[in-house]
Amino acid sequence: MKTFIGIMIPFLGTTLGSACVFFMKKSLGDLVQRSLAGFAAGVMVAASIWSLLIPAIEQSEDMGKLSFLPAFIGFWSGVLFLLLLDRLIPHLHVGSEQAEGPKSKLGRTTMMVLAVTLHNIPEGMAVGVVYAGFLSGNTQITAASALVLSLGIAIQNFPEGAIISMPLRAEGERKGRAFLGGVLSGVVEPIGAVLTLLAAQLVIPALPYLLSFAAGAMLYVVVEELIPEMSQGRHSNLGTVFFAVGFSVMMVLDVALG
Repeated sequence: MKTFIGIMIPFLGTTLGSACVFFMKKSLGDLVQRSLAGFAAGVMVAASIWSLLIPAIEQSEDMGKLSFLPAFIGFWSGVLFLLLLDRLIPHLHVGSEQAEGPKSKLGRTTMMVLAVTLHNIPEGMAVGVVYAGFLSGNTQITAASALVLSLGIAIQNFPEGAIISMPLRAEGERKGRAFLGGVLSGVVEPIGAVLTLLAAQLVIPALPYLLSFAAGAMLYVVVEELIPEMSQGRHSNLGTVFFAVGFSVMMVLDVALG
């Protein structure tokens, strides 16, 4: 039951954020979106380091000087996996006029939802693999550290839900459909978490590879999407400051509670 709740917490964050469309009349301003993108990037970088890469290396200590190898292989596998999805799936980032991926006749709103869905895949995988490590009895991963990761991702998912539902509303969608679009973008997280959890349970020795795979995928999203988004236009230092805030919050949560 604890595992189920932990897996659903990030999705709850996305859902609550998407509900902002019912209470806010205006779309999020550029400065607000930039700040939220910076915060999300900071959380994801800190989670990748403390919750994923460090445990992956610690679990491979019996390999001696090659203890970095599973983390290295998994990390690059995650980066290349997201690069492949980025090329195969048509999507449109919020605030952009140019769609990415193969040419498609999909509508703008659909491609905006797909962009955030791509973003959420590695987050779901990260939660799933950490809970798999906890259920396997791994000493480096406790129930508290798994919960901290879920909470950290849920915190940054709240503004992400708003970032997708509010622009959908601004595009002319009804409030209900805009909310649904935000919610659907987050559905991939619990699905990805469950699938990764099952895979890791079947192949426990692969846990370090899966942890670092999720880290590589998350950091790909940060560098490819969030950092450019938080740095564009004037006052780009605001995004940098909120990156530091998000990083600090996740670091404190992980070290103090995990």
